[in-house]
Amino acid sequence: MIANDPYSELERRFGRLSAVHRAQAILNWDRSTMMPDGASDDRADQLATLGVIAHEIIVAPEMPDLLARAEEGASALDPWQAANLREMRRSWVHESALPADLVEARTRACSACEMVWREAKKNADFKSLLPTLSEVLTIMRRVGEAKAAALGTSLYDALLDEFEPGGRSARIDVLFAELRAFLPDLLGRVLEQQKHQPPILPLEGPFPVEAQRRLGEELIRRIGFDFHHGRLDVSAHPFTGGTADDVRITTRYDEQDFARALMGVLHETGHGLYEAGLPRQWRRQPVGSARGMTLHESQSLLMEMQACRSDAFIRFAAPRMRAAFGKDGPAWTEANIHRIYTRVAPGFIRVDADEVTYPLHIMLRYRLERAMLAGDLALADLPGAWNDGMRELLGIVPPDDTLGCLQDIHWPDGGWGYFPTYTLGAIAAAQLFAAAQRAVPGLMEAIGQGDFAPLLAWLRANVHGKGSIATTDEILAGATGAGLGTAAFKAHLESRYLKA
Repeated sequence: MIANDPYSELERRFGRLSAVHRAQAILNWDRSTMMPDGASDDRADQLATLGVIAHEIIVAPEMPDLLARAEEGASALDPWQAANLREMRRSWVHESALPADLVEARTRACSACEMVWREAKKNADFKSLLPTLSEVLTIMRRVGEAKAAALGTSLYDALLDEFEPGGRSARIDVLFAELRAFLPDLLGRVLEQQKHQPPILPLEGPFPVEAQRRLGEELIRRIGFDFHHGRLDVSAHPFTGGTADDVRITTRYDEQDFARALMGVLHETGHGLYEAGLPRQWRRQPVGSARGMTLHESQSLLMEMQACRSDAFIRFAAPRMRAAFGKDGPAWTEANIHRIYTRVAPGFIRVDADEVTYPLHIMLRYRLERAMLAGDLALADLPGAWNDGMRELLGIVPPDDTLGCLQDIHWPDGGWGYFPTYTLGAIAAAQLFAAAQRAVPGLMEAIGQGDFAPLLAWLRANVHGKGSIATTDEILAGATGAGLGTAAFKAHLESRYLKA
């Protein structure tokens, strides 16, 4: 390539942009895990400054000309380069829609709101969050309006597109309607069946945090997590951060209930494996990034829900659980532990929800965030609307806002339009895992022996290694034979939870 080749110049610029984004990722991880509270203003300044630098790189005055010239010569590019150019254009459209002062304001407002949220959640005090969350919502409306004008979509779809490229609420409405028509009857049948089963025996603690940590590390090593390129830490809300070469996953521990933290670790490991498996030669370019949050959530839910709550995996894990905590007896049998991990019961907390009720939590958040963004629901009325929705969808009402509208970090952190991808990911996870079982002989037997290499190899070839070379539907169709649909998810739920 010659020096004035526009595509080559774009790769150089997006490589620099990647370095800024990777620095932001580590700073964000540190903010949620190790940063002292008193450093929050300084960290907000750092992140806001990096956000402006990243914005200036991508909206430089010569960028439209570089993109246009590169697109004129696109016929000379190979498929990965052509896809990379397409993703560069997409990134530019999103970023150029926003003025620099709005980029900075969003970063500062979200950083400040997250710190207030931590205390508000701790104290069940929604009113204390209202001023900063109102500022975030106002800014996110401005962001959505600007991007909607650039993309030719609705405000909500413009925000959704940040997390799921090409994602549209019209399609989500169809998929969610299919699940809404299916889940209440399934939930009733499952709860009725559970009434006629012997009672589940509780696992008695306490479970020392250090023992939980060692058990989690042992299991995720077996799954394929590389501690030479990753860490496991603690945060108020479990998440995966860092970079493809430096994956940071977190969980939170409860000495009276190790099961929740362990599944949280396994869930985040699915995210981490996806990041670590992205195409190495393209990691500094847009095409080497994860396709979107539907596939990202599919990888975490595939590991946690599809693989690690299976009979096969529990047979492998149960002896290690007993050894980790020095326990034995009827409660610690494989059968009882499996029933604990597959028990269905409406609950207040989304991240602890079972597979049957989880989509109902997401439908509520999807409904509420669309209403708030549209101005149809005042932010001050969120707690009441939340409680009404929980009563309607799950038949329960949280006793306070910590167990209600304060439980998630997403809205304070600017993640408006993110929530639907959790259930889209669950649908995709079922579809992918069913395809993997068809394609890999003896897959469940291998998982039952703690051997995840066959599953990980299939995912590397069919999902991780694809990066963003294709759309979500195209990647799913290549791996499973069809685009995103609810059939495999519904079949999985009936098979697991309505066993004879």
